Amino acid sequence: MKKLLFIVVLMMAVLVVNAQAPKTAAPAAKPTHAAVKVADLQKAITDNVAKDYAGFTIKEAASVTANNVVTYEVVITKGTTTETLVYDKDGKFVKKVTQKVVAPAPKPAAAPAPKK
Repeated sequence: MKKLLFIVVLMMAVLVVNAQAPKTAAPAAKPTHAAVKVADLQKAITDNVAKDYAGFTIKEAASVTANNVVTYEVVITKGTTTETLVYDKDGKFVKKVTQKVVAPAPKPAAAPAPKK
């Protein structure tokens, strides 16, 4: 009876250790970017920009393929404002990518001159 209990406990320990082992996934394929002429963008994309982002102009566009999924990244500008919009393969709006603004590092205060 003790041997049977020992074997059951040993098997349970093996199962617990195996369940906690990290699963290694295949490395994700690197996304590929291809430039797209603004004139070649789908009508749905240009219509969406004209309707929802009035006053903005399309600066550049690219098709991005990652994991066999095609999306379009469209950069629009208005004055000094720049936004990047993402659309799916059918031209439907997916999301707006926030632009990271890096503020310049503050200048260190000058040390006072030594008194004579």
